[in-house]
Amino acid sequence: MNGSSETSGKAPIYLDYNATTPLDPVVIEEIHKSLVEDWGNPSSSHVLGRQAKAAIERSRIAIARMLNASHEDIVFTSGGTEANNISLLSAIHSTTSADHSKPHVITSNVEHDSIALVLQEQLKRGNIELSLVEVDQNGKLHYDSVLSLIRDATCLISIMHANNESGIIMPIEEVGNKLLAINEERKRKGIRRIVFHCDAAQTIGKIEVDVKKLKVDMLTVVGHKFYAPRIGALYVKDLTNNEFPLRHIFQGGGQERGFRPGTENTPMIVGLGKAAELVYENLKTYTETMQTMRNFLNVQLQDGIPGVGINFSTAAEKLPNTLSICLPEGLTAQTVLNEGCKDKLLASLGAACHSNTEKPSAILLASGLSPAEASRTIRLSVGRTTTVKEIEEAVKVLKKACHGGDS
Repeated sequence: MNGSSETSGKAPIYLDYNATTPLDPVVIEEIHKSLVEDWGNPSSSHVLGRQAKAAIERSRIAIARMLNASHEDIVFTSGGTEANNISLLSAIHSTTSADHSKPHVITSNVEHDSIALVLQEQLKRGNIELSLVEVDQNGKLHYDSVLSLIRDATCLISIMHANNESGIIMPIEEVGNKLLAINEERKRKGIRRIVFHCDAAQTIGKIEVDVKKLKVDMLTVVGHKFYAPRIGALYVKDLTNNEFPLRHIFQGGGQERGFRPGTENTPMIVGLGKAAELVYENLKTYTETMQTMRNFLNVQLQDGIPGVGINFSTAAEKLPNTLSICLPEGLTAQTVLNEGCKDKLLASLGAACHSNTEKPSAILLASGLSPAEASRTIRLSVGRTTTVKEIEEAVKVLKKACHGGDS
């Protein structure tokens, strides 16, 4: 990672790629080029407007290809939070029932706040009934636990593809396949189909994300998690013919074919499209590289730091780049990271958006860790360019922070 430590002048080791990623150099080049060339308003009919619009459409096609989707089913958003809000609110507020029962929503107890807090607010307002599926003691969600909560009033299931803290991959494809048959039966009975939404923030660029295999109706794309700008996109199956309208969370013009108001951020959309191209072309290499570095980190930690534990070590399906570690007893992750590793090793206690809190992560507690274990947990996540040398240095820094000695 480029950068410098204020205290030592030495570049810090960045192992927080689940929090955010730097822009890929190729993406930076594309953004810069677009800033210079594609500055016209995409809604304008003159040549500069048409040029900007064409650039946006090329990116839409690139993102669709990455997801194995139709380009007509992609809508650009300001980021993952907006895409998640649009998905949930669209499904909830388009629901009607003959008996006027409240829409029922199913989600997990380890979702990102941009899912969990939206649903909690809708519950508080009396707009929905909500069921939470608990993950097991290894952080895994079981698809039959999801399906067992379905009722006639169920309108939406929203499950993340992989958890940002544990790295556990959820059984999206299994749920999607089962829902196909369930929705067919509901159609025969005249019951509204269940919409299936997936937040793929942590999986795009790390493992295959194929909307046809996953059988999802909506899927959230978050650019800054895969070396793209801080914007997002939303996949909606059969968008133009969908049985429920996308709900505007703010009002404005008719951009994005009327599905999402606001003048498009052309250069950032171009950057997102280029990042999607890179994923489409290089995913196998990215996955293998990250998994190799993650496994090397695992070995180095267990060999180099007495008493360190690996959380969720028995989980079969995990992100190839993520390692959740539990520090030796007598330590706290917050003290080790913020004092012993300060400006030397950059990582998170859990989710980056909660990394400054003193409370143990609710996600980790829900995933089977005790409060003591959660308070000693650090999330380490490698990236595409993480090196053996960086990992060796990171382990030295962490060892010194835990036990003292030379770093």
